[in-house]
Amino acid sequence: MRLEAAARMDLIRKLWRARKLILVVFIPLSLLPLPLIHPTSEACCAYVLMVTAVYWVSEAVPLGAAALVPAFLYPLFGVLKSSEVAAEYCKDTTLLLMGVICLAASIEKWNLHKRIALRMVMIAGAKPGMLVLGFMCCTVFLSMWLSNTSTTAMVMPIAEAVLQQLICTGLADSHEDSETAEAHEDDASLSEKEGNLDKNQLELLYRNDINDCTRQELSMLSEEQTGAANGLGLMSNSNQDIVKHTNGHLPQIAIEIPNVKRVKARRDSQYPTKRDHMICKCLSLSITYAATIGGLITITGTSTNLIFAEQFNTRYPDAKVINFGTWFIFSFPIAIIMLVLTWLWLHCLFLGCNFRETCSLSKKRKTRREVMSEKRIHEEYEKLGPISYPEVVTGVFFILMTLLWFTREPGFVPGWTSLFEKKGYRTDATVSVLLGFLLFLIPARRPFSSSSSYKYSGDDDPLAPMITWKDFQRLMPWEIVILVGGGYALAAGCKVSGLSVWIGRQLEPMSGLPPWAVTLLACLLVSAVTEFASNPATLTVFLPILSALSETLQINPLHTLIPSTMCVSFGVMLPVGNPPNAIVFSYGHVQISDMVKAGFGVNLIGVAVVMLAISTWGVPLFNLTEFPVWAVGRNITGIL
Repeated sequence: MRLEAAARMDLIRKLWRARKLILVVFIPLSLLPLPLIHPTSEACCAYVLMVTAVYWVSEAVPLGAAALVPAFLYPLFGVLKSSEVAAEYCKDTTLLLMGVICLAASIEKWNLHKRIALRMVMIAGAKPGMLVLGFMCCTVFLSMWLSNTSTTAMVMPIAEAVLQQLICTGLADSHEDSETAEAHEDDASLSEKEGNLDKNQLELLYRNDINDCTRQELSMLSEEQTGAANGLGLMSNSNQDIVKHTNGHLPQIAIEIPNVKRVKARRDSQYPTKRDHMICKCLSLSITYAATIGGLITITGTSTNLIFAEQFNTRYPDAKVINFGTWFIFSFPIAIIMLVLTWLWLHCLFLGCNFRETCSLSKKRKTRREVMSEKRIHEEYEKLGPISYPEVVTGVFFILMTLLWFTREPGFVPGWTSLFEKKGYRTDATVSVLLGFLLFLIPARRPFSSSSSYKYSGDDDPLAPMITWKDFQRLMPWEIVILVGGGYALAAGCKVSGLSVWIGRQLEPMSGLPPWAVTLLACLLVSAVTEFASNPATLTVFLPILSALSETLQINPLHTLIPSTMCVSFGVMLPVGNPPNAIVFSYGHVQISDMVKAGFGVNLIGVAVVMLAISTWGVPLFNLTEFPVWAVGRNITGIL
């Protein structure tokens, strides 16, 4: 019986190790009867969609590899030609992302992001509440332009340095408090003569203890010398150092009995007090949440925004409503409200509701540890030195790219594209690729400068450019590019095969629901699924379904697509929800229970704010009260 049980357990272990391979093989075979029994374009497209979705959600294969499934299954089943599928894998948003990555590479190479982060934290101060708010503000700002993962990976080391300084200062404060308490007790209970007598006796006892300890160490040393020769010099030197240090005399540092208890407590917990632990939790979680909030503000802030923009513009080519400016106008108030509410939620959850104590800017209220934390931040900032010429160039390009995006087609006034005779040829990608290309040409050294004003990165060429191809390649997320392309391919297959129209017809029973109810259900659904699946994969699967649903129910597609796109980023309850969560979790300050508890509140805040936005200022901005003409034309074409 034992042998059989052991064999079964061994078989179970082997199956568990091979679970991904089994899933990769079993899913296509189990779904294969669908296109064989119903050899229609809709059934074949549904087969490809389900296989790809299962691969994405289960992560049985890498996301980028799973995104290549439509590239060979669509031609095999006759849904799309191979050339048509290949064209979907490189779109306008791919070039937009490449230009942004060029700017991000320059920002990270010349430490402009670190200078911005430290400066904003210096402005906020070292009070726990203001420190958290300062880190959140700088993280939101950086995440608008850099990826959420890069922003979190950059800000967390700075926050960790501040937290470690806070912990060390807290240990020193508790040590001083214990010394002060002992001194007061001695003064109250003993006279000065008795105190001196006790001190002398204590020194005498300590001398005897040191002598005993020295004899024991010497005997251990002699035993080790008779052992293995390896490591002899090291062990003998260390013991001699100990003997020299003691040498039968009282050391300069007086004996501290409370210090022994403090060291023992330090081994049990790395935090001096529970409040310090709460500060570490609050600051760590605030960074990952702020990175998510910042990614909502711009089209390029996160990959899910790019997926939505490209799929929407591909499905509704006549809808000229989604660009950098309109998205920013809609999402910026959402981010501000979410930032404030998230900060309040984390503050109440971990730091309590005494905002006067944790957020006061008065210098008189600062404790020793807060002063030391500010000193540490100033030291880190001083290490950067004066602002360099490459940082100035990068900052100018950053501002120029933003202005050109805003003024391309602002809507309320003619944009700079109206200066050209042919309309519709220039997009946000045109601006980002142009400026990104110039970064490969502009020298990183100030022209006509006799002295070097920056540190060369292993290259003494005076004409070395701002960024190199290696700098760009190091940051370019090719997996995301292929993943986004796979989503475009799936959407194109659903459109050509008529699967999206079929799905819309199946959802007709929901026609009795008001638009806000349909949007709320969509937001709750995607925010729940994205906790366990990747954000891009979740959105890629749901966008065609929600588009068909909106067309069937005669609802403006933007009413459901924009809130769903934003809510898919709210996978903040688990470390696997998104990469920033995993980065913060790896530092060891928070547990999964902390992330679930705090993330649930942030998730509710996000859904509520997005619903508020789409029901108020989103209505006049996108004209959501009526079913648009560009969607009517798409719906009629699909039905025919």
